[in-house]
Amino acid sequence: MERILKGMWKNEKGITGLETAIILIAFVVVAAVFAYTVLSAGLFATQKSQEAVYAGLKEAQSSLELRSGVIATAGTTGANGTIKQLSFIVSNALGGEPMDFTQPTAASANTGVANTTSSHKVVINYIDQNQSVDDLYWTITKLGSADSDDLLESNEKFQITIGSATDTTAGGNLIDALGTDLTVNKEFSVILSTPVGAVLELERTTPAYFDTIMNLR
Repeated sequence: MERILKGMWKNEKGITGLETAIILIAFVVVAAVFAYTVLSAGLFATQKSQEAVYAGLKEAQSSLELRSGVIATAGTTGANGTIKQLSFIVSNALGGEPMDFTQPTAASANTGVANTTSSHKVVINYIDQNQSVDDLYWTITKLGSADSDDLLESNEKFQITIGSATDTTAGGNLIDALGTDLTVNKEFSVILSTPVGAVLELERTTPAYFDTIMNLR
């Protein structure tokens, strides 16, 4: 009987406490690594989302806001009149970052567009059903409490005039820049592109009769 019992038990193996501990430790390590991976992925996704939100806020804060009507100055008046200048007032939307409004350099001839070597940051383009003209010549007039630099800062307002401020100033105007004059009953767009932020697009329609000065609402 003793011999039979020894034959039954001689190949049986048990699990010791040390082996159990090793297995448990392995499970804990694997779980910890998995948890760290999931946590890291979550933190990375949160960081990217935060960066996207801040980038979007920066875009909004760098945008311009129109603070007036669009004032047109006629080159010739009447039912067959033409427009030579446009002016309007802008400020920073949402109290955004300062924006560089260094004026473009006038071309050697009065072409109505900026000199190709000019280092200005804000670009103004014109579009209507007949044409598209890029990089018009423009000037600024600082209004109210604006300081002496060319940065448009919070609580400041700049008046933008497209074309020379006067007929005797170099640079030219819309009559010089456009291949087809801006005349009566005509839809057009003026687009301000800034280094950062959304563009400001002004869409207007000219009236059927031109006075010397008109507010294109």
